[in-house]
Amino acid sequence: MRLTVIGTGYVGAVHAACMAELGHEVLGADIDEERITALAAGRPPFFEPGLAGMLKRSVDSGRLRFTTSLAEAARFGDTHFVCVQTPQRPDSDEADLRHVHGAVEGLAPHLPGGGHPLVVGKSTVPVGTASRIAARLRTVVPAAEVAWNPEFLREGCAVQDTLRPERVVAGVDSAHAEARLRQIYTPLLEAEVPFIATDTATAELVKLASNSFLATKISFINAMAEICEAAGADVITLARAMGTDSRIGPRFLAPGLGFGGSCLPKDIRAFAARAEQLGLGESVAFLREIDAVNTRQRRHTVDLAERLVGGSFADRCVAVLGAAFKPRSDDVRDSPALAVADAIHRRGARVRIHDPEAIDNARAAYPALQFALDVTKACEQADVVLHVTEWPQYRELDPVALASVVRTPAIVDARHTLDPETWRAAGWALRAPGRPRLG
Repeated sequence: MRLTVIGTGYVGAVHAACMAELGHEVLGADIDEERITALAAGRPPFFEPGLAGMLKRSVDSGRLRFTTSLAEAARFGDTHFVCVQTPQRPDSDEADLRHVHGAVEGLAPHLPGGGHPLVVGKSTVPVGTASRIAARLRTVVPAAEVAWNPEFLREGCAVQDTLRPERVVAGVDSAHAEARLRQIYTPLLEAEVPFIATDTATAELVKLASNSFLATKISFINAMAEICEAAGADVITLARAMGTDSRIGPRFLAPGLGFGGSCLPKDIRAFAARAEQLGLGESVAFLREIDAVNTRQRRHTVDLAERLVGGSFADRCVAVLGAAFKPRSDDVRDSPALAVADAIHRRGARVRIHDPEAIDNARAAYPALQFALDVTKACEQADVVLHVTEWPQYRELDPVALASVVRTPAIVDARHTLDPETWRAAGWALRAPGRPRLG
């Protein structure tokens, strides 16, 4: 089939490459000329494992092309995936839908009058958005339909999550739209991926409800970490014991610095804001506390580090291991790691940051901070080290060798992935949220 993908950011670029990998002819469209030029040359504009090879393969085969023209995209095929960003509005917690509406309104005048063009939203939007877009679109193209097919991508695993997702959710208003989406995703359905057809409002809510539930689990275990720390208990053992209960499960019960990135924080805020518009703010009032607990973890990590350096960061050198909001990504949007680094810098410390992939993005976002391309350089003469993004290579660090370059062997393991006994045996004082003092 011939498909277009409107918006070639994180979701769009991955979706376009994966649809071409499944055998479709795909045209990606974006107003960012520099990004389109890079993608057309087979170069992804961000780091995502597995994407670069797939992108180049699809471009070289001719199955994947890119354009800056919405008119060309409208003529290319009859199914158009809208994958633009929906950030938080600068003046409220609501989702900013300018890019979604702009993409549809830019596409609509160029859609052919004949046939049945299908506009498929993948962006995360407030419930009710699809129905409003459909009403506006039909005033321009009466035969056009709108469906909603939310993405459930995890950065660092996005290619896998697209080619072998846990489910495909299709919010549709007609059997025709459902049949077309089933045809597009035939290779996935043949691999027995569940296909859940529903109305557009439910499809919109599936994404928001899922993200809210995951955020709730993360903040719940971090709230328990606060209790554990005050009571002298161990949150890691607590989480392991809870996770053995099949009703609860172990996933997302990982205490630490909390969540960040471009999805969970803004999605739970937008969900709460939309519920309030519907007169149901009390039903999801807990999401405000989930957000507050998450933000509190960042302040708590800063406070732990400050206590380790004697109560003041003035004239102290601090090494920060991690800049991306999660491993296997170079995304620094709402990064807890960088929020912590910046807070420590503002309290008077000299901060040096290392990250395997995100240095360039982090430097652009926080030009006042210092960065190092080598872990050892980042830790030279450090009074305290913070482990804030759980890259696998940080787990493999030799604490004995690292102790020889720091000024003081003290570390805050904000992600709970370092072996405390090994580090303590090497002479390090280790602090971790929700755990007894080690060293």
